[in-house]
Amino acid sequence: MLKRLGDYVILMSQVFRKPDKSLIFRKRLLHEFYNLGFTSIGIVLILSVFVGAVATILVAYNTDNPLLPEKLIGFSARQMIVLEFSPTMISLILAGKLGSQIASELGTMRVTQQIDALKVMGVNPANYLILPKIISCLFFIPVLIVFSIVIGILGGWLACVFTGVITPTNYVVGLRSWFEPFSLTFAMIKTVVFAFLITSISSYVGYVVKGGSVEVGKASTKAVVVSSIAIIIFDLILTQMLLT
Repeated sequence: MLKRLGDYVILMSQVFRKPDKSLIFRKRLLHEFYNLGFTSIGIVLILSVFVGAVATILVAYNTDNPLLPEKLIGFSARQMIVLEFSPTMISLILAGKLGSQIASELGTMRVTQQIDALKVMGVNPANYLILPKIISCLFFIPVLIVFSIVIGILGGWLACVFTGVITPTNYVVGLRSWFEPFSLTFAMIKTVVFAFLITSISSYVGYVVKGGSVEVGKASTKAVVVSSIAIIIFDLILTQMLLT
């Protein structure tokens, strides 16, 4: 455990160095923006709209009390989406999608000796391959989370329209009630930390893989599992630090 942690820190020290050629780095960065970011919009859209609707319906059926105002349903759904669902659950989904993609890509390059070839050419492979992935995810995953929050709230409104659990007007009033800007700040802080964990852990697992195609498949699964566990642990730590 300590050896792997030390290897991870050493790899990150090699990653965060000034790129040798800025033009090539910018091209790889734009490629990773599309490869890791834009290709994830569809799954975030589908999950957010349906889970936002489900969250609103569940809150409505569990607060069926005439003493409670209906606007409390919109408020509770908003808090669930902003504080936990979008930053944490979507990050877990992205850990499955992006984590396996990154680990399998780097693992394949490792077992086919492409990384060794970069070293022979005098290129820092950790910086060349991993840094664009980390930077692109640090910038684009928060955009996806903001997108998820908006779509999730819209999904809750659609649930009110089509199911009639509460009136859309009361739902909107609840969304606007007791709003604290720090909730969004908290969500973005968690998102940035989770984005770094997903990309750095998955990159490390894929970068150090040894063997053949079977080991690459195992590394892909391991990257998802370890990234998900790290997200859950840091979710607890950040919540305890920032909200209590």
